[in-house]
Amino acid sequence: MNSIYFDHAATTPMHPAAIEAYVEAASAGPSNPSSLHAAGRAARERISAARDAIAELLGCSPAEIVFTGSGTESDNSALFGAARAQRERGRTGIVTTAVEHHAVLNACRRLEAEGFALTVLPVDKYGRVSLEDAETAIGDDTAVVSVMAGNNETGTLQPIAEIGELARRRKALMHVDAVQAFGYLPLNLRELPIDLLSVSAHKINGPQGVGLLYVRRGTPWLPLLHGGSQERSRRAGTENVAGIAAFAAAADVALKERASRWERAESVRAEALRQLSAQIGSGSFVVNGHPDDRLPHVLNVSFPGISSESMLMNLDLAGIAASGGSACNSGSLKPSHVLEAMNLPSDRIGSAVRFSFGLGNTIDQAEKMAKIIATISARYA
Repeated sequence: MNSIYFDHAATTPMHPAAIEAYVEAASAGPSNPSSLHAAGRAARERISAARDAIAELLGCSPAEIVFTGSGTESDNSALFGAARAQRERGRTGIVTTAVEHHAVLNACRRLEAEGFALTVLPVDKYGRVSLEDAETAIGDDTAVVSVMAGNNETGTLQPIAEIGELARRRKALMHVDAVQAFGYLPLNLRELPIDLLSVSAHKINGPQGVGLLYVRRGTPWLPLLHGGSQERSRRAGTENVAGIAAFAAAADVALKERASRWERAESVRAEALRQLSAQIGSGSFVVNGHPDDRLPHVLNVSFPGISSESMLMNLDLAGIAASGGSACNSGSLKPSHVLEAMNLPSDRIGSAVRFSFGLGNTIDQAEKMAKIIATISARYA
């Protein structure tokens, strides 16, 4: 059975360039970048080269990049580090949205337990935040505002530049989770009103276990991890040299081919919708998320009358990998907090499936998927 992988929002296959960079670095022998001997210096040079390359792609200084072990660590480091530093300046407010990834939401709730005042902004039926709500919530005592660039479940984009300007006026720090958006949206950090930005390698065809946190020069921020002096004492722990080298290779491909990546993903997504309309009728499914302000590779669809679990199980048996929402909730029967925040009807929430596209996907696969869904749907008619 030929399998079709439509779960790129969960994790992506490594790009050949990233694999080559990983193997080259991993094959170089034991290498601790903190060691003073030749092998250690060689490892340190690999990390410096990766840092320089990614900084150029993001439009920031290499000194503003901190390599981490994941996107979750980057989110947590941004929030705890900025909030605790801001508390020393008398700021104790946290503003975020109801549709953030759990790496942000749960970190914010932990900060609330530490005494910070948490404001969770609502979203509209498309999962988008109101600028008016954001302006009202961000005050003179706000420490950090955290808003994701593009949603991992629906693809809906948030007005991060506009919210960043609101935060800047109030002297609050702006954090953006760009894990899903990196490689699709243009992100020039010299121009955007963003103080902290989180990215993960395995969402852009790099390896798992590597992320980065951008910390704008001069931003009040305290390290989350304590130990050695790695990453200029901003993130203790021996660096993942091979992973970082592969991250840089994947980022180079993703950002230099950003326009074509968008076009390829959009074409597969559009074909999937065309074929679903042709195979089961447009009245048999509903697309969740913003119709225009969205990422191209995420397609969240509800099939009323067929539970998410039933659809996913049948798709899996037919060789198609998809998701019910965030990969962090795999195996969970809990409804999507993102779709609940959008106040969708229960039948839409309970029948939602996320398809996400990327490297290796084709419009032929989209057509095959629609035909399989038509067969599945007929069983529940």
